[in-house]
Amino acid sequence: MMKNKKQKNRHVYWNPYFGGFLMGLLIILTFYLTGRGLGASGALKSGVVTIVDTVATTHAHSNEYFSKFLSEDGSSPMNNWLVFEAIGVLLGAFLSGAFTGRIKWKVDHSPKITSKRRLLFALGGGILFGLGAQIARGCTSGAALSSMAVLSTGGFITMLSIFGTGFIVAYFFRKNWI
Repeated sequence: MMKNKKQKNRHVYWNPYFGGFLMGLLIILTFYLTGRGLGASGALKSGVVTIVDTVATTHAHSNEYFSKFLSEDGSSPMNNWLVFEAIGVLLGAFLSGAFTGRIKWKVDHSPKITSKRRLLFALGGGILFGLGAQIARGCTSGAALSSMAVLSTGGFITMLSIFGTGFIVAYFFRKNWI
């Protein structure tokens, strides 16, 4: 007699609308608790400033950009709630993957391209998005979602720019995913 084993689909994700609703509640809670919205690019900036300060202290303190993030009392730029938010996001993603059995070394890509090309495009896109976040003074979470939560015109313009540009550019790069 054959045993009928039902396989579990490890790729079932939450409904994106429910996830968006939860993100909205989280933004409201963040405004209530901290007085400002979410954002992740500030954590990366704190990390870079800390590294530069450690490697070249004189340069960091004399540089107009880096010195803005270094305090006179000597406290670390890493002592910032955005750093702990980013660590929590990474830890939460790891735990989510661990609980659902999705942690493995794998590169998802279209059969039309190689893993190397997929990784190069992902790296290039990440670098461009990081540069854009610094120029815009915030990432999608900070400059768009949190700004929209307080009905900032700039937040709506940022969100339309990010997703509008992504929609247009996706046409030219779609063979990398389809």
